[in-house]
Amino acid sequence: MAQHPGTVLVVDDDSGLRTLSRVVLELEGFLVREAASLAEAEAALAEERPDAVLLDVHLGPHHSADLFRRLREEGIPVAAVSGTSEPAEYERIADASLGKPYQPSALVAVVNRLVGRVQE
Repeated sequence: MAQHPGTVLVVDDDSGLRTLSRVVLELEGFLVREAASLAEAEAALAEERPDAVLLDVHLGPHHSADLFRRLREEGIPVAAVSGTSEPAEYERIADASLGKPYQPSALVAVVNRLVGRVQE
């Protein structure tokens, strides 16, 4: 039985982007969980520790700063995802960043880096 490369939690209020991210990452062998809100993300984290998190900076009217801090404190690699600002602004609170819209290859490269998987 082949071992999967890791579990990724995708937290975004855009259902289409969550679905696209899930499909792309599953094709790469990752196990993917989705959350549409901070509350859903907290519930998913309580159930299972992911190997990496893709976290939208703005979830509806909420900013994800507290969750970014918590993930960093717990040593869970996190990528900041934003469609409204320069992703590099989040380098202090995230291990990586992705600007929306992103190419599937960029998504895979970031997640591979977060989980320490060497691209073949």
